[in-house]
Amino acid sequence: MTNLTLALDAMGGDFGPQVTVPAAVRALRQNPSLKLILVGETAKIEPYLDKSSTLASQIEILHTDEIVTMSDRPAQALRTRKKSSMRLAIDLVRDKKADACISAGNTGALMAMSKVVLKTLPGIDRPALIGRLPTSLNKPVYVLDLGANVSCCSETLFQFAVMGSVVCETVENKTHPQVSLLNVGIEEVKGNDQVQQAGLLLQQSAQVNYSGFVEGHDMYSGSTDVIVCDGFVGNITLKTSEGIAKLLVSRLRQGLTKGLFVRILSKFLSSRIHSVFNQMNPDHYNGASLVGLRGVVVKSHGNADETAYLNAINLAVTEAHRRLPELINDRLESILLDINS
Repeated sequence: MTNLTLALDAMGGDFGPQVTVPAAVRALRQNPSLKLILVGETAKIEPYLDKSSTLASQIEILHTDEIVTMSDRPAQALRTRKKSSMRLAIDLVRDKKADACISAGNTGALMAMSKVVLKTLPGIDRPALIGRLPTSLNKPVYVLDLGANVSCCSETLFQFAVMGSVVCETVENKTHPQVSLLNVGIEEVKGNDQVQQAGLLLQQSAQVNYSGFVEGHDMYSGSTDVIVCDGFVGNITLKTSEGIAKLLVSRLRQGLTKGLFVRILSKFLSSRIHSVFNQMNPDHYNGASLVGLRGVVVKSHGNADETAYLNAINLAVTEAHRRLPELINDRLESILLDINS
């Protein structure tokens, strides 16, 4: 793999360096050619680093004691947090000193800073957050937008469909992934004007393998590869899904401790049970990408633990290695040529 440098907002999220730095060290063990720039307060980062380790030469600390808080409004953060760990990490991508940026901080601020600093690709009006959810067919479904844009016009939804298709192709190595629009019914007469008009645009495009509308209960069936919706619907869907997954895991764990026979049986099936729990755990799918930018930016859950944050780092490695922004840009150029020809 080509040598990559990633910039980590080490101070972002609920736990800051307590999670981000150990996850960074684990990422280096998995990827020997990787280099990481940890952006944040040196005194809070260093206690989690072993300077005698052979990995120390692959880590650089860019000091700043300014952070973006979860209560900062996006416009406020954009104006007043220009030396924050989040902003400096994004700046490193803009200046070509890093191939990707990862942050578990304020989503709105990350969106605003990334759009202003990195700019959007030609033909893209707004970046979108895309993430993965599990399905019954043991393959992920990619969903966007997960909260970056609470309302979208039909043209924006069309752009999301194009970007979602390229992301699925890139990360999953899947040719011609099926793309669907999330709606209140599968019939063509159902849904609001934005969704219906987006469906018409997608039907007319040869660049997207559009398969029509899907409903909420279809999301986990594996019947489609990419699901498109606005950020209001997507964010509620994501957080509801995470809540249900955690509830199911909790109830299963409780059930496996009740009764002598069940406890004995669970010991024989422990590896299989652990595998099922891991697949249902939202942390396994941690990491949502801000697509549509001229650089790779990955958003981790704010409450991510070390393993979950590591998954976000690995996602950034994949997207940077495969040059995701360039692939999206190439696809958009092809679509524009088709429209204008």
